[in-house]
Amino acid sequence: MYAVIRRYEGVTEPAEAGRLVNEEFLPLVRQVQGFVAYYWVDAGGGVMVSTSVFQDRSGAEESTDRAKDFVRDRLAALLPQPPQVTAGEVVAAS
Repeated sequence: MYAVIRRYEGVTEPAEAGRLVNEEFLPLVRQVQGFVAYYWVDAGGGVMVSTSVFQDRSGAEESTDRAKDFVRDRLAALLPQPPQVTAGEVVAAS
């Protein structure tokens, strides 16, 4: 498995960002081949974190492309800063 974590800082409206991710982005990311799971977390203080898990790296990379496009097209006003992206092979899971 392969995971991608994106940390967004300076989020202006966390509740609205969460609504848009849930209603519009989740259907897009679920379509990516190898999709396993997706989580969108409000960490407080204008920080939101997404975690995507895929069966392989290619699915994770496609999800990063879709996330970039979605943020640009639908969330730019709410997520004004580019995310810090961390990706890698899952080496332990439960």
